[in-house]
Amino acid sequence: MLSFKLLSYKIMYKKYIVMITLPIVLLGCNFLDFDESIGKTDDIAYGYFDELSRHVTHIYGQMSPDWGVLNGALMESATDNAVYTWQDSKIYDVYNNAWSSINLVDNKWNLYYTAIRSANLFLHNYSLDRLKRFENNINYKEDIEKAEKYPYEVRFLRAFFYFELAKRYGNIPLLTTVYEKDKINSVSQTPFDSIVQFIANECDSIIPYLPANHRTFYNETGRVTKGAAMALKSRALLYAASPLHNLTDDLEKWGKAAKAAGDLISVSTSESWYFLDPNVNLFSNGNDVLKARELIFERRGALSSSFEETNLPIGFYTAKSGNTPTQNLVDAFEMIDGTPFDWSNPEHAANPYLNRDPRLAKIIVYNGAKIINETVETFKGGKNATPIVGASLSGYYLRKYIDARVSLDPVNPVQRPHHFVLFRYAEVFLNYAEALNEYKGPDYTDDIFTISARDALNRIRTYVRMPLITDAISKDSFRERVKNERRVELAFEDHRFWDIRRWKIGEVVNNIYGISIEKNNAVFTYEKKLIQRRVWDNKMYLYPIPKSELFINSNLSQNPGWE
Repeated sequence: MLSFKLLSYKIMYKKYIVMITLPIVLLGCNFLDFDESIGKTDDIAYGYFDELSRHVTHIYGQMSPDWGVLNGALMESATDNAVYTWQDSKIYDVYNNAWSSINLVDNKWNLYYTAIRSANLFLHNYSLDRLKRFENNINYKEDIEKAEKYPYEVRFLRAFFYFELAKRYGNIPLLTTVYEKDKINSVSQTPFDSIVQFIANECDSIIPYLPANHRTFYNETGRVTKGAAMALKSRALLYAASPLHNLTDDLEKWGKAAKAAGDLISVSTSESWYFLDPNVNLFSNGNDVLKARELIFERRGALSSSFEETNLPIGFYTAKSGNTPTQNLVDAFEMIDGTPFDWSNPEHAANPYLNRDPRLAKIIVYNGAKIINETVETFKGGKNATPIVGASLSGYYLRKYIDARVSLDPVNPVQRPHHFVLFRYAEVFLNYAEALNEYKGPDYTDDIFTISARDALNRIRTYVRMPLITDAISKDSFRERVKNERRVELAFEDHRFWDIRRWKIGEVVNNIYGISIEKNNAVFTYEKKLIQRRVWDNKMYLYPIPKSELFINSNLSQNPGWE
């Protein structure tokens, strides 16, 4: 809960012994969540390089990527891109509109306000003066140069946490100082637009002090860079410009979002920060991903095989099928010549996976495709198909983020590092294309917007080896092309769920389709089938604020429809 979360260090220290002696009594009180400074004086907690580094690492660790936030289900499985196989997951509460301010789903309120508290504590206590006594140490120069970056990294992380909260809850409390116990329960909400402006301002303030990359700054990759701050600003302004938060269709909001993305594209081009490399797979996992020049910022992960166990096809040792792509998503992939796939076209319907956008095979496992040296069978009677318990409901399986080097063999298990991509260069081009089209149309350029929205989208299409969009096109038609490109390019990267909300298209994406495949000798026939009718309520454009917070703080207002 938000109450008591941002206590001063002194209050937390006094409670430390109580936490040790009475863990059961205090089980429900979140204000005593772990913090790196607990049990230490300020001079110890903030007066040593190792302690400062430990603080910052702890704050980095609060980033919570979606590897399967709801009993293994990705939030993508609450969209028309995917369906989760197992009905005991809370993702079905989203499908059925069965969640509430008490029965919470993907609740990040506690997590991110705890992280913000840690960031505020660090910024409040941080002082390089405490470190001057080590100036004769052999590593002092290196240590002090790293420590000088810490407050800017922490400010980025705090801004990131605020964006994650605001995209879920809308208007939220904006807390930038350390609060005492008697004040924290009376904070009020700050409007969404003001939260986004705070994020943009923070990013602008810290960019000059961050390195362009950490390959040349003590090789500490995985930390915040100038590009990460610029990418966060781009994403936040795009959300603020979108229909959910732009009720008057203010074009200047779109202009600001386009400029933020364009600034990153411009400096990246001139300084060779990032580029789109078609020969690098960002989603095969393992540490090779960290070398990709498209990668802007990621959440590092440990050795694991849990994602593969959750999502590989049924029949692969202990695999559980998990998050499975829908026919809706498969249909969104164009033909290789750039035309739409069409079920009414006999040639398309007879062989729906032939001559498709190459990304289809990189993201989705369909009937007859191989994964980890096994051919997948999703036709009726196939080894990975219904009615086998746990088989995909849609007839498809997930390939993206699956590491083929993982083994679930209990005799010879193999785990691999898993790193979640939080920002990458392709998203920036998509942000730019969407925002500039809304601002000025698909072909506008000037001294500020030096490439058109069409050019930006075609950068992505060149990168994935798809035909360029060259025909005359209206603003409205280009909008749909951008939305579809974003859908397939960023599938399963924790975008579709939020894109549906910011575009306000929740009521039109509720019929979920799969594929039914019959095999007669060596001939397959395919039929698109409806597998789910989901429930939508417009209140679901925002999350409910936890009821417990409203009981504690009468200055908080519940989001519409969740009262």
